[in-house]
Amino acid sequence: MNSTQFMSCLLAQQATLGESLLWDSQRQCWWWTDIEASAIYRWRESYVAPTMYSTPDRVGSFVLCQSGKILLGMTKSLALFDINTRQIEPLVQIEIDLPSTRVNDGRTDRVGNYVFGSIDQSPKREGIGHFYQYSMQHGLRQVDLPAVAIANSICFSLDGKTMYFCDTVSQRILQCDYDAASANVSNIRLFVETEKHAYPDGSVIDEQGCLWNAQWGASRVVQYAADGRVLQIVKLPAKNPTCPAFGSAELNQLVLTSSRKDMTATELLQMPEAGGLFGLRLSDVRGVTDTLFNDVAHNPLNDLDD
Repeated sequence: MNSTQFMSCLLAQQATLGESLLWDSQRQCWWWTDIEASAIYRWRESYVAPTMYSTPDRVGSFVLCQSGKILLGMTKSLALFDINTRQIEPLVQIEIDLPSTRVNDGRTDRVGNYVFGSIDQSPKREGIGHFYQYSMQHGLRQVDLPAVAIANSICFSLDGKTMYFCDTVSQRILQCDYDAASANVSNIRLFVETEKHAYPDGSVIDEQGCLWNAQWGASRVVQYAADGRVLQIVKLPAKNPTCPAFGSAELNQLVLTSSRKDMTATELLQMPEAGGLFGLRLSDVRGVTDTLFNDVAHNPLNDLDD
């Protein structure tokens, strides 16, 4: 294992619950959400402050679309957001029969479907949340994975055939065989177990197929090889990192969102940059760009031969 590296604060935002960090390769900027603020943010490092876009509800995760719009996973619904007009187009409701859940972690699979999970917000943190795939072609389809209290760590192998996911409270990241066309999964198996006081949050895959996982409560992001070996640990001065992403023109900048939740007053004094964005340039690692969500409605005529 390489020696431990350290991240510095790029943007001292003090988000209550920063999440769903994405690099926008077309606009060359970062996007993320502060869930509790019901807002998403856009930022270039040359800017003093990010641009904030208020949303009608809390956004647990979101993905960038082929059209330039953004697909929002809000508390109980999905919607398309036009950043130019600020207009919202509702798409589908989520878990209306489960009042204590909301949409949580999610990202696109390798062909552009939005795959996400839900979280039980009640103090009991019961295992009643589920995983879903959403596409314009097939609509909302539940993915047949075990119910969870806090769905997280959703990402996909480079070939798109393996899905990673977790229930944060279990401290275990799992993997399964995944078929994007049918939304079917099989062969669910353990990928890694995290250490005591390290709770798996968001994950992303690098160009070598390694998984980087932000670990809530442990002030770190860990790089795992495809076989589950720990390759690298990067520390940051925030107790609760939430979501890693690779960006910059060379895709060699590792950036994390973080949260100020579940921190004592003493911890907040010791870690005043908590809630900000943290970053590190890596000399030997590059990321891969996320596939854009296909928000072009399916036309059966496209299936016809010329």
